[in-house]
Amino acid sequence: MRLPFSPFAVTAMLGVLALVGLLAYGLVQNEPDRGIERSLERGQREEAPAFELERLSGGGRDALADYRGKVVVLNFWGSWCDPCRTESPLLERWHRRISKRGDGTVLGVDALDVSEDARDFVREFELSYPMLKDREGEVPSEYGVTGYPETFVLDPRGRIAALRRGPVDDAFMRAEVLPLIEGG
Repeated sequence: MRLPFSPFAVTAMLGVLALVGLLAYGLVQNEPDRGIERSLERGQREEAPAFELERLSGGGRDALADYRGKVVVLNFWGSWCDPCRTESPLLERWHRRISKRGDGTVLGVDALDVSEDARDFVREFELSYPMLKDREGEVPSEYGVTGYPETFVLDPRGRIAALRRGPVDDAFMRAEVLPLIEGG
């Protein structure tokens, strides 16, 4: 009895199926963790992962817990990131606006960066909000950051109230930050 396919054709077909299987597995494994996004979509607020990092300027460390009781606009950025350059002036304006009353701040976390490049970035944009550094990118990983910039808005209890993947704009800040500052 003769087979309808040659042994070579069967081997090639199995090889293609194996390759497709590996690609599908890779896509599933590399899908960003949407746990925080799903919680926000359901109206739930998760506690923000705790961390403590060195200040970018040197001179000690800060912990996220140091900002408990305030609305925190937690921004993950890098000096090598072009969209980060675009949003930095806006973040500075909003930091000045929300920190005046003492109940809010922008908190920058410079990740996967050369410290001197990051400090030059801060000087170039005259950024006054607190800056921390995470050379290894461990904290963004805990937050499920998939790209830079990414911004998390934390309520005064330290829970994640909003998330923006990519640069923030005034509309996002008005919709997600102002209500928390005003007690909403």
